[in-house]
Amino acid sequence: MNINITLFIQGLVFFAVAWLVMKFGWPLIIAAIEERQKKIAEGLAAADRAKAELARADDKAAEEIKAARVKAVEILDKAQQQAQQTVDQAKTVAISEGNRQLAAARSEIDSLSVRAKETLRKQVAALAIAGAEKILKREIDATTHKVLLDQLASEI
Repeated sequence: MNINITLFIQGLVFFAVAWLVMKFGWPLIIAAIEERQKKIAEGLAAADRAKAELARADDKAAEEIKAARVKAVEILDKAQQQAQQTVDQAKTVAISEGNRQLAAARSEIDSLSVRAKETLRKQVAALAIAGAEKILKREIDATTHKVLLDQLASEI
């Protein structure tokens, strides 16, 4: 075979294969490339949307945390106010109870003092009668001289 014919036939075959590839294969390759580019663009767009959504979520989370902190401060303030009110009420109750107990103690002391004075008066009256008996060397009748003894007891 001649080299020119071989070269010519190889050239024709090359152009025929190139034409077939361009006619039938190239559109498929281009379509696959364009589809791949489209998927990459969609992926990049989805990544951008995800970034924006993440930023919004971060902002929302920051707002929620801020609101939670404000609410926590309000709850703490309310709890402190309630605690202060409870302490104030307890102080008021304790003071009133102390005053009531003090008044009861004073009343009891007064009644005990009156009883002690009465008992002391009776004892002094008995001693006075006993002393008067010894002085007079005779017995004084308590029932007969009751008015006199009551007057003596009240003076003492």
